[in-house]
Amino acid sequence: MGIIFFCPQIFVRAQFDYDPLEDDLIPCAQAGISFKTGDILQIISKDDHNWWQARKDNAAGSAGLIPSPELQEWRTACVALEKSKHENKGESDHGCSSHTEGCDGTTVNCSIFGRKKKQYKDKYLAKHNAVFDQLDLVTYEEVVKLPSFLRKTLVLLGAHGVGRRHIKNTLIARHPDKYAYPIPHTTRAPRSDEENGRNYYFVSHDEMMADIAANEYLEYGTHEEAMYGTKLETIRKIHQEGRVAILDVEPQALKILRTAEFAPYVVFIAAPHLNNLADYDGSLERLAKESELLRQAYGHFFDLTIVNNDIDETIATLERAIERVHSTAQWIPVAWVY
Repeated sequence: MGIIFFCPQIFVRAQFDYDPLEDDLIPCAQAGISFKTGDILQIISKDDHNWWQARKDNAAGSAGLIPSPELQEWRTACVALEKSKHENKGESDHGCSSHTEGCDGTTVNCSIFGRKKKQYKDKYLAKHNAVFDQLDLVTYEEVVKLPSFLRKTLVLLGAHGVGRRHIKNTLIARHPDKYAYPIPHTTRAPRSDEENGRNYYFVSHDEMMADIAANEYLEYGTHEEAMYGTKLETIRKIHQEGRVAILDVEPQALKILRTAEFAPYVVFIAAPHLNNLADYDGSLERLAKESELLRQAYGHFFDLTIVNNDIDETIATLERAIERVHSTAQWIPVAWVY
């Protein structure tokens, strides 16, 4: 009896939008499949270095081509380098060349500076470190579907002034047994009516700086010459109590939070739609622009987006979504499970 090998199924969540009809690198646009950020793709073959074969999880039919992570990272970095060149006109004008060889399935040859990708990336990192640090080279995240998975943290993202604090306070007031907000630490002196550990933990400046150096803070900042911050142990304490920690943080904090330990459910509270000229009064327009910039930069992390046209309806929608997460199967990053 021969040995039977089973090839495990691989699923990924797309972290960028893709349309093969707008891709001049793909060998044959008709052979590609389009997808949006957040779509689940089943990977059929990784045999080609530049072009994987995949199908959408929720669609029947044959597989199509999608750019490999290496090719997509290369493309994104090239675009960033071109932008950096235009912003630094003193640098020499080298371009990014690429060519394809028709619809016969041959490998695309995308050449940047005539060098291999690793050499290019090393040079890019060395010469454009600040630009590269701001560039999130996202492609696909491997995921697995589980019948149930406990989300320990509810992360509310959104533009400043979009209503996150009101949503957070309302959920905690309605469900104090389910949700809690981590008590911040601060270096300012307590007021006469304040008790340590109730509204704030009061610490010395030296103690807070030492803990920051030890990477014990999720985020921190300064206001009126005093430092404030959210310590990771305060989030862990909420989890130990069997409650979900609600955070309205800056999106950069997701680099720390998106782990199995914190298992976040990330909800983007989008700015309300601008429906008429009266809405373009400066503040609403600023809110809409900031909201769109956040979506463009961090949309691949969002589990749910709610447009906050009505705050009560937004809260109701969020509560229903959380109930669904707790009661239905969900796609989870493989790194959180294995």
